[in-house]
Amino acid sequence: MAGADRHPNIERMVATRASAGRGRPGPADVAVAGGGVIGLAAAWLLARAGHRVTVVDPEPGRGAAWVAAGMLAPASEAHFGEEDLARLLVAGAARWPAFAAALEEASGQPVHYEASRTVVVAADRSDRAALDQLLAFRQAIGLESRRLAASECRRLVPALSPAISGGAEVVGDHQVDNRALVQALVAACRAQGVELVAQRVVRVELDRAGAVRALTTEGGEVVPAPMVVAAMGWRTPELAGVPPGCLPPVRPVKGHVLRLRAARPLLERTVRGLVGGRACYLVPRRDRSLVIGATVEELGPDLRVQAGAVHALLDDARTLVPGVDELELVECSVGLRPGSADNGPHVGWSEVPGLAVATGHFRNGVLLAPITAEAIVAMAAGAPVAPELAAFGAGPRAPETTPASP
Repeated sequence: MAGADRHPNIERMVATRASAGRGRPGPADVAVAGGGVIGLAAAWLLARAGHRVTVVDPEPGRGAAWVAAGMLAPASEAHFGEEDLARLLVAGAARWPAFAAALEEASGQPVHYEASRTVVVAADRSDRAALDQLLAFRQAIGLESRRLAASECRRLVPALSPAISGGAEVVGDHQVDNRALVQALVAACRAQGVELVAQRVVRVELDRAGAVRALTTEGGEVVPAPMVVAAMGWRTPELAGVPPGCLPPVRPVKGHVLRLRAARPLLERTVRGLVGGRACYLVPRRDRSLVIGATVEELGPDLRVQAGAVHALLDDARTLVPGVDELELVECSVGLRPGSADNGPHVGWSEVPGLAVATGHFRNGVLLAPITAEAIVAMAAGAPVAPELAAFGAGPRAPETTPASP
């Protein structure tokens, strides 16, 4: 990534460690603006690497990742024309086994990382044709998927409707309990000495040379730090105090997600599907709950739970798995994903010395949290980041046109 080895504030980071007294909040080597899954993962790994870290967020762990389903799906999220992103997703997924094990040890809490394979199904012949095209594309770029007849799908997932038109088994798609994950990250950060400031960040303070010197919160608190990580999800462009165009133009993309509960498990593995061209997923949890999602709506920062979206999700889910009718609906929620022009993240140094960016992960924030956090640690040390991130720097990029995918 261009600029991966430049950090004019590294010397100041070292000097900051010698400053007196931490206070509340006190000086840090790195201040992380945003306490979602990306910000928390970065903060934890930075602290493990020996940095003093402060995370500023009104509700750490309660962003888009709290609403999500926790799917780690490099194959199912690979779309036409997004080969670079597909390679990044595969590299991100490869980090997960070690990351989950280390996080559970550090936090003392389970994250329920599951390496079970996903079954992707089509509701009718038209959906099957679209799914076969996607399957051919994914196989062509080296992603392992196996085409299945309808009867084979039902052998793997007995709860599937007898009316489905077939599907595929996706070997590399796994899952983690997203809520357990962010709770473990908060616990691991605290155990590692990360300071959590429960306020909203409003601006970056720059010195006379135009380099980062601090963060300021809405309550007027100042967090001195020579390095800031802008990881505020879709709100990242709202961060004040930096030159116009310095931050990537990410936007909020609304998604409805439902949670249901059963007396006994309905599914033993994740099911994704196409129903009339619409994507749907059903993700089982160990507590017998089932996560169903998710809509993709360009409605700005709209957090309303809408009856039509809930109805559509339930209707599509029960078309694939009729047993959904018998479950208890326990939660309807909305999350705002940080979408970018080409659906890929923005990770790298901005034009402002000392200001790093980690946002725009769209539907893959949980999947890409470990590799993104690893990159932030490397940047703080003046080291190169993973080569798969080379196409996903902090600057603007041209948009891609991408169809929906199961």
